[in-house]
Amino acid sequence: MSLSPIEEVQGRRIGTVEFVSPDEIKVSLDLDAPDSTALNAGSPSSFPRINNYLLIPGEDGFVVGQVEWLAVERSPFPKRKGLQDFGLVDLPFPQRKLSLNPVGTLTQAATSSTKSGAQFPFSLKRGVYSFPTIGDPVLLPTDEQLHNIVESGENRRVLIGHAPLAGNAEVKIDPDRLFGRHLAVLGNTGSGKSCTVAGLVQWSLEEAKNAAGQQPNARFIILDPNGEYTKAFKNAKVFKGDGQDQQLKVPLWFWNSEEWCSFMQASGRSQRPLLRRALREIRAGVDPLNEDTGEDAQKQRLRRYLSSQLISIRKDIRSNAIKTDETKFGFRLRAIKDDLTVRKDEVPDCAQEVGEIIKKIEEALTATFNSFVKDGRTIEYYRAFTENHLTAITTPFNAAIAKVGGIVYHEGPGENTPLPFDGADFADHLEVLAEQENVSQFVDTLIIRIRTMLADSQMRKIVGDSKDCTLDTWLEGYIGSSNSDDPVSVVDLSLIPSEIIHVVTAVIARMIFEALQRYRLQRPDGKTLPTVLVMEEAHVFIRRYKDDDEQPSSAATCCRVFERIAREGRKFGLGLVLSSQRPSELSPTVLSQCNSFLLHRISNDKDQEAVSKLLPDHLRGILRELPVLPTRHAFLLGWASELPILTHIREVPKLQQPQSDDPDFWAVWTGKDGSGDAVERSTDWKKLVEGWQGKIAAPESEPAETPDNQSASPTPADEDIPF
Repeated sequence: MSLSPIEEVQGRRIGTVEFVSPDEIKVSLDLDAPDSTALNAGSPSSFPRINNYLLIPGEDGFVVGQVEWLAVERSPFPKRKGLQDFGLVDLPFPQRKLSLNPVGTLTQAATSSTKSGAQFPFSLKRGVYSFPTIGDPVLLPTDEQLHNIVESGENRRVLIGHAPLAGNAEVKIDPDRLFGRHLAVLGNTGSGKSCTVAGLVQWSLEEAKNAAGQQPNARFIILDPNGEYTKAFKNAKVFKGDGQDQQLKVPLWFWNSEEWCSFMQASGRSQRPLLRRALREIRAGVDPLNEDTGEDAQKQRLRRYLSSQLISIRKDIRSNAIKTDETKFGFRLRAIKDDLTVRKDEVPDCAQEVGEIIKKIEEALTATFNSFVKDGRTIEYYRAFTENHLTAITTPFNAAIAKVGGIVYHEGPGENTPLPFDGADFADHLEVLAEQENVSQFVDTLIIRIRTMLADSQMRKIVGDSKDCTLDTWLEGYIGSSNSDDPVSVVDLSLIPSEIIHVVTAVIARMIFEALQRYRLQRPDGKTLPTVLVMEEAHVFIRRYKDDDEQPSSAATCCRVFERIAREGRKFGLGLVLSSQRPSELSPTVLSQCNSFLLHRISNDKDQEAVSKLLPDHLRGILRELPVLPTRHAFLLGWASELPILTHIREVPKLQQPQSDDPDFWAVWTGKDGSGDAVERSTDWKKLVEGWQGKIAAPESEPAETPDNQSASPTPADEDIPF
C-alpha cells in the first residue's frame, strides 16, 4: 500500500526549526532522527554531515538549506507526544542541533521548465523568497530531489565532476555562465588546481565537438609562466620564447606608450612627454598605404617634419618661451637647422625655401648667441629672441610648407597605433629629440635601456623586428581564424627574461582584448567572437599595486590591463580564467569581477580572508572546510552554479595533465617507481649548456674571408648568459 503525501513527508522528518534569520536557520533534531545513516529517504545516505542538503516545506516549495555546523547543546528534556512524564526531574538533556545556510528554493517543475520537457519533477531557483518560521518541519531530501538540486537548470552541457554528498549527482556547467563572466580557480599547490583548469578546457572542447560534429570554432589562449601546459593539449599551438616550436613574437611596435613608459621607468616631467612625442613621430614615418621611398614619400616626410617644427615654434611664441626659456629655444632652433641642412636636397623643388629657413635661423642664432668660461668650461647660452627674428624664420617656413602641400595638423597615427618601426631607429630618433630639447642628460638612461634590450639576443628573438610578423598574421596565429584546427593556443612564458616578462604579458593580453573590441564594432550585427584567456599563476601578473605610484612599474601596468579586461571583457566576448595559489596577492578589482569560483584547498589565513570578502555572509562557513579539502575536491559557487556544490572533479588522463606533479625524490633515489618499474634520471649537461649559452654549431662550409684590416667580431654576449 503506497503512502499518502503527508505520510511520506512525515516519514522523512528529522527535526524542527527553532531559529530563523536571513543567513542562518537553526534546527533542533528529533530524538529518533538518524545519527549516522538515514534509511527513510528512499536509499541509505550518511546523515548528519557537513554540507548535507535538507529541505523545509514552504509556500513556494521547499527551502533548501546546506548544513554548516553540528552540535550537542544542553537543553530541557523534550516533551514526547502522547506521553505524560509525571514525576520526572527536569535535568539538562543533550539535544542535537544543526545550522543551515539557506541557499535556494526547490519548486515543482513545469512541463516546459527544461528544453527536453519535464526532465526533472523539481527545479532549483537561486535565493529564498519565503523563509520558514519557528516550528516548521525539516526533511531529508529523497535521492531524486538531491539529483534535482544539483542537476536541474538550463544549458548544463559540460560535466566537470560529481557531488559526493548529493547521491553522486553529476555536476555540469553552462559554458556561457562559467566563461562569460570570468572564473577564478583558487587553491594551494598540489590541490589539483592546474588539472582542473586543463580539464575545463578539454571537457568543454569535447562537448562542443560532439554537439557540432566537427572541430569546434572555439578559442582558448593560455598564458603559461611555468611551461606546464605545452603537452596537455593535442594539436595545440605552442609559442615559446626560446625559438622551439613556434617562436613567441611581441614586437616593440606593438607596445603602447604606457607600456613603453613602464618598461623604461620614464619620469613624468621630461621623459614621458618626449617619449610619447618620439613614438608619434616614429610611427608617423611609416605610411601603411604607400611604403615606397620615391619622391612623393620624401615630400610627405618633409611636409610632416616642417609642419611639426612650425607648430612647435608657434607654441613657444604663444607661451612666451622665446623670452623665459630662450636658451632651450635657441638649442632647438640649432637642432632644426642641422636637420634641415641634411634634408635640404631631399626634395629639389623646395631646396630654395629650405635654404632660406636655414639662413634666417643662422641669423637669429648669431644675433642672440653668447658664451663665457667658467671653471675651464665654455658655457653657451642665448639671449631673448625678438619678434623680428621669429617673423623672419616663420615666413620661409610657411613658404616651404605651401610648396610641399600645406601644413599638416596632427595628421597621421597616434602614439599607440600599432604601426611597424625599427627599434634602433626609435632609439636614434629619441636621441635626436633630446638634443633638440637640450635634455640629453635626462634621456640617456632611456636610450641605454632600448639599446641594451636590442643587444640581448634572447630579448631580441621576442621583441625584435621581424618582417614576416604582421599584425594580421599575429592575431590569426594567437586568436585563430574561423576555420582553425587548433582551438587552443599556449603561450609559454617560462624562458622570457624577467626584465620584459610583465610587459610582454601585458601586450599580449591587451592586443587580444583590443582586437576583439574592433571585431565587434566592425560587425553590423554587433556580435562578438567568444574567446577565453587563461592566466596561470595569476598572482604574479595580476598583483595588487598602489594607485598613488607616480612611476608605475611594468607589473602595475600588466595588472591594469587585466583589470580592464575584467571590467569590460564580457562586453566584447573575452572571458577570463584566473588560476592562483595566493588570492590575497591578487588585484581586488579583478577578483571582484569574477562571478564564478572553484575553491580548492586553501590553508593560509590571509588567503582565506581574501576569499571570504568575495562570498556572501551566509556562505562564509564554507571557508572552515577549505583547509581540509582533499585533492581534486573543490567548491563550485557563484554565477555558474545555483548553489554551492562540493564537487569531486573529474580525473584528467595522465597524458593530458599539466606538468605540475610533485618531484618524485624517492623514485630517483632508489631507481624504482611505486609499481616497481625502473626509473633512470640523467641528462647531457653539455647539450643543455650549449642551448643555455646560445651556442650554434659551426656550418660545414668554410667561413667567408674577411679583409686583413678587419676582424670578425662575434655577436655580443648577453650579460646574463653564464659564459
